[in-house]
Amino acid sequence: MKDWLRKHPEVRTIRVAAVDLNGQARGKRVPARFADKVVKDGTRFPYSALNLDIWGEDIDDSPLVFEQGDADGILRPTERGFMPMPWLEAPTALLPIWMFREDGRPYDGDPRHALRAVLDRYKARGLTPVCAVELEFFLIDDSGKTLQVPPSPRSGKRRKAAETLSIRALDAFDTFFTDLYDACEAMDIPADTATSETGLGQFEVNLMHCDDALRAADDAWLFKQLVKGLARRHGFAASFMAKPYPEYSGSGLHVHFSVLDAQGRNIFDDGGAKGTDTLRHAVAGCLNAMHDSALIFAPHSNSYDRLVPGAHAPTAIAWGYENRTVAIRIPSGSPAARRIEHRVAGGDVNPYLLLAAILGAALTGIEDAEEPPAPVTGNAYALEDLAQIPTTWEGAMQAFETSAVMPRILPRELIRNYTLTKRQELHYIAELSPEERVELYLDTV
Repeated sequence: MKDWLRKHPEVRTIRVAAVDLNGQARGKRVPARFADKVVKDGTRFPYSALNLDIWGEDIDDSPLVFEQGDADGILRPTERGFMPMPWLEAPTALLPIWMFREDGRPYDGDPRHALRAVLDRYKARGLTPVCAVELEFFLIDDSGKTLQVPPSPRSGKRRKAAETLSIRALDAFDTFFTDLYDACEAMDIPADTATSETGLGQFEVNLMHCDDALRAADDAWLFKQLVKGLARRHGFAASFMAKPYPEYSGSGLHVHFSVLDAQGRNIFDDGGAKGTDTLRHAVAGCLNAMHDSALIFAPHSNSYDRLVPGAHAPTAIAWGYENRTVAIRIPSGSPAARRIEHRVAGGDVNPYLLLAAILGAALTGIEDAEEPPAPVTGNAYALEDLAQIPTTWEGAMQAFETSAVMPRILPRELIRNYTLTKRQELHYIAELSPEERVELYLDTV
């Protein structure tokens, strides 16, 4: 880590940042000349800092605040190390950190540790998940009272329509995407294909698959910060909020994953199109946990505007082969690449909690040899007998808090903290106008 700074003497300050339950970066600014001390000794801030609401306020009834004296945890650098922050004007380095207790134990309220714990369970069985994420986001001109597509830097014109798979839409913002890909390379984020999507000014960037799910979550978290920060340098906003425009589809964050055994073989591959029994067990685990996990997949008030029938987001708890109307899709293609696509989450999620919930659910299905219902063919929106993902934020909170399966996936302390966070947000967001809610979520998520 120290070598990176020595190779970049232009860096004057660093940011040390951990991820809170809402996926927000919480941390400090440190002069670069004191970076060695942070690397050696870590830094400290309260456990409660990872359990703030979406505004950055303490949770009123959290036991982490006054009940425990707002005690400090110790934050140490993750294995990611230093990286540049290309969206800032001054040369600056980011050092991701995560939280531990005084005795060296991981802090259970840290979402990165929650994912690590799930991966440790896979490792104990000689298994390794391989993950890839697809992130959708909107480019938005938010300078006026009404959100709209930014004018093209090339033509000065606004295209006020969806432009699905449009090369013209990509070319209109070529300067932004060129800078974005250059920045991803500098930060070692494996950005692959970019496409124009079905929403107004909406795009998708795929990140390459990775056999380290913790790194895949890091990549997604860092990518969201990069996109939002870089867009502001270009004079507009970028937002991962689930649904900024009521009349257009929202943004998802789809996860593709397979699992390798100790010999590096894909345990979902049976040499054909259907996949192995283990694949079906993993599907069953994901389906069985889906209702109770909805608060992770749809963490905000605006998230539920996306989960409506016929809007390119799944609403039924169902699976199928090569079917984008279901929550769990098994893509076609080479049997060696047989995988599961989990399509429920919005772009506004915490990537660490998302992968912990998905991979943890899949592992419970594998451990219990669960069997899924029959795969759905055709339009899942038209099938009235399918179980449904919760349609309200409050309903999702209730399911998450009282779930029997979530404690098998996430630490109980994290479940408690996350529930308290969301209930406080529910209380205060109820007082906001629709315009104020959009303003809240536009830059934060």
